[in-house]
Amino acid sequence: MDTTDPDITFDEHGVSSHVHHFEKYYAKTLKAATNNERASELEKLVLEIKKSGKNKPYDCVVGVSGGIDSTYLIYQAVQLGLRPLAVHFDNGWNSEIAAENIKNTMKHLGVDLVTEEIDQAELLDIQLAFLKASVPNCEIPTDHAFPAVAYKQAVKYGIKYILSGTNIATESVLPKAWGYDNGDPKHLKAIHKRFGKVPLKEYPVMGWFRRKIWYGGIHGIATIPLLDYMRYVKNEAKAKISSELEWKDYGGKHHESVFTRYFQGYYLPTKFNFDKRLAHFSSLILSGQMTREEALKELENPTYDKSLQKQDHYYIARKLGITPEELNAIIDLPPQSHLSYPNHSKSRLLWGRHVDNVGAVLGILRRKLWF
Repeated sequence: MDTTDPDITFDEHGVSSHVHHFEKYYAKTLKAATNNERASELEKLVLEIKKSGKNKPYDCVVGVSGGIDSTYLIYQAVQLGLRPLAVHFDNGWNSEIAAENIKNTMKHLGVDLVTEEIDQAELLDIQLAFLKASVPNCEIPTDHAFPAVAYKQAVKYGIKYILSGTNIATESVLPKAWGYDNGDPKHLKAIHKRFGKVPLKEYPVMGWFRRKIWYGGIHGIATIPLLDYMRYVKNEAKAKISSELEWKDYGGKHHESVFTRYFQGYYLPTKFNFDKRLAHFSSLILSGQMTREEALKELENPTYDKSLQKQDHYYIARKLGITPEELNAIIDLPPQSHLSYPNHSKSRLLWGRHVDNVGAVLGILRRKLWF
């Protein structure tokens, strides 16, 4: 990591604040998981998930994208004897490889898949609005919608657990200045109101109350980062799912989506000088899966193929309903902070913990009283 993260600091030995944060909050948990020292915790958790799903068709929801994290997650869920319902949020940007990976994974694991779509005109309009807003995190429209899709299926089938592919091993480093909370409905609606044109009728705007109190408390749905309970080494996981599930590599992290590939590989480096590979590689270095020298060598290469970048630029512009020149003009606009638009960041600091606590208490009471 370097000073493209404006909040980074270094101690007298040149060690960054990201390393200190990792050592303080994540290192112990990751070491235990990597050494299989969380096996008893995992066993207890699996038994609880199975108990919650008794006499139901499924006992957990797993979101799948065709990427390595979600594929390995659902593979492990099945290996542990769980009965997951796979849920895919199709935002219209899937690469062909991602679609094939999902198909092959479901075939080999014998897992049921539900694919949810949102009105494309609405989703494309809000994605374009975020680009016009000139903010870093243009993935918010997708990342905000997916939990609503997962919760919807969980409620439909009475499922109490959503398994998440978020993990410490490959995602411990992510500068706050490079993005913004995708769960802030005030921020999302403010940007869409200013730059959007299509009314949001089907797009699922979801606030903290609905997420924490309604789903987490009333319905008692918990989200579990299952990969943090086990050894998760990226290359080992790739080899396993490649051999057993016919999974194919699509390149960089999250490049299973054409929009994400372009967003991370061209938009962010060009407009903000943010190269997410710095964070991705730093996470792998901290988890002992990559050396600093290997990372620096890899960073000498382009974020992804230049000809494909150009192809993606034309494709994305056309799909968003603008010309490539108009997309270039958007990228040339001065960068803006997410905080320059209305947001809930202050109220989140004041009330967020209380909402989380109320949701957690309601969830515990519900599990004790109504299971």
